[in-house]
Amino acid sequence: MRTQGVVGAAGTGALMLAASAAAEQVVFQPTSLNTPFIEQFSESIPQSRWTISRATKQTPVGDETFSYVGQWAIEEPEVYPGIPGDKGLVLKTKAAHHAISTLFPEPIDPKGKPLVVQYEVKLQKGLECGGAYIKLLTEDESGEGLRAGEDYTDKTPFTIMFGPDKCGSTNKVHFIFRHQNPITGEWEEKHLKNPPAPKITKTTALYTLIVNPDQTFEILINDESARKGSLLEDFTPAVNPPKEIDDPEDFKPETWVDVADIDDPDATKPDDWDEDAPLMITDTDATKPADWLEDEPDMIPDPEAEKPDEWDDEEDGDWIPPLVPNPKCEEAAGCGPWSQPKIKNPSYKGKWTVPKIPNPAYKGPWAPAQIPNPAFFEDLHPSDFTKIAGIGIELWTMTEDILFDNILIGHDIDQAKAFAKETYHSKKPIEKEAEGSNEDDDELDEPSTLVDKVRLKVYEFIHLCGFDVAQAIKQMPEIAAGLAAAAFTLIGMLLALFGLIGSAPTKVKQSTTVKKAAAPAPATTETKAVAPVAPAGEEEKQVLEDAGVEVPALKKRTTRSAKE
Repeated sequence: MRTQGVVGAAGTGALMLAASAAAEQVVFQPTSLNTPFIEQFSESIPQSRWTISRATKQTPVGDETFSYVGQWAIEEPEVYPGIPGDKGLVLKTKAAHHAISTLFPEPIDPKGKPLVVQYEVKLQKGLECGGAYIKLLTEDESGEGLRAGEDYTDKTPFTIMFGPDKCGSTNKVHFIFRHQNPITGEWEEKHLKNPPAPKITKTTALYTLIVNPDQTFEILINDESARKGSLLEDFTPAVNPPKEIDDPEDFKPETWVDVADIDDPDATKPDDWDEDAPLMITDTDATKPADWLEDEPDMIPDPEAEKPDEWDDEEDGDWIPPLVPNPKCEEAAGCGPWSQPKIKNPSYKGKWTVPKIPNPAYKGPWAPAQIPNPAFFEDLHPSDFTKIAGIGIELWTMTEDILFDNILIGHDIDQAKAFAKETYHSKKPIEKEAEGSNEDDDELDEPSTLVDKVRLKVYEFIHLCGFDVAQAIKQMPEIAAGLAAAAFTLIGMLLALFGLIGSAPTKVKQSTTVKKAAAPAPATTETKAVAPVAPAGEEEKQVLEDAGVEVPALKKRTTRSAKE
């Protein structure tokens, strides 16, 4: 994409002003940059190099499997459109599993070179719970290219995972790379500590990852630095294990004393120590101020309040005007009955405790002896990633219409900046003008109802399970317990339904309504139990009715004050 007659020697500021002023003249043009991989999604999926997965995915907990039924499309954005003709890859289905991938013509080898990963995300409907990250797929050791395409799943090995992810308390830009232990041959994911927060906006956001051969990295969001660090220092678990570890056969001796202070055995409570003395006492020297109004109340009926016209004394009771502060008390020292104030007791000492003294037998904190780590190795060049075979996007999200565009994988940082100038910086001012905003504030749509909050917590737990089940249970034990209880309840209901447990069904006695004037419901072969609950809100009422529970309609309580 280029702004005709504008892109050239002009600076970024001039480019943005020109793009905003000449939005009607801007049209999409493919880039002429030559890098290992660039994707601008100019062809529909059947004719493109991208393949939608038809595989199945096993859930993190249990044996249930899901198919990747989520739909994909290559189309122009519908929300705050930028440049006419500029298309992207759009995740179309809400609450479904999506997977799509492409293989490079030739594997990309990052060894000894900078690696630049850059792409755009447009969250046209925000992001409630889900990710918008991409994975750089690992090249097969045979050199024949990784099996992706219709077989691509969440288990397909990746070299780097990068991009935004938001669900509940999770709100970060992932940077994960896989590293192989040279001793055991096992692969382990290394997660960035303290990752930056993503831009949750309905306009385009640009994400750039730069990894250098000196083991440093930088994450840019919208072409601005968001996080810098080292592959050797800022990831967990660390790339290199410690040289020494605790001796598993070393135990603390029974005679080891690690208590630094002990009670003074010679200390006794002083004879004049009064433990029963109160903290506060009455100030006997205090006298009532001369302007204190004992006969005036602090609050009086509002003299300006009037009974509403619709107030019915027979139905609503006697109308009582609201109370307001007494204006006379504002000018005086105070109103109402006066009493002497409380002051701190100078004789108060509280409960006596035995003072501490240094423990003469103290040896200090005990620690096991250190021995050489038999699993130790040292890799000083983790940036020499395995060869990259292609790109995969494998997501589950509760928000549809997530658009991906202008993906670049290469080694030249200047080329990535030039590509961002042609693409992101050209469309951004047009989108902002369509949005009617000059700011880049995040849109944080928080759930408003209790049902939405519970639903989002469950989604967050499932989302975390996709990365680490044990960690998800540790972070959200109440959700894990709730889901387990719900599962057992469902199993019990099914067993009872088929007569495997429980006794014969009993008839439910028809309950009468609360009002005396209401007649009992006629007897039928099928009855509903009346829920002994307080008046429910609309959402809670609907949930109870769907469950077969009748919710009584109670009359709305009227106020007794004109201002309540």
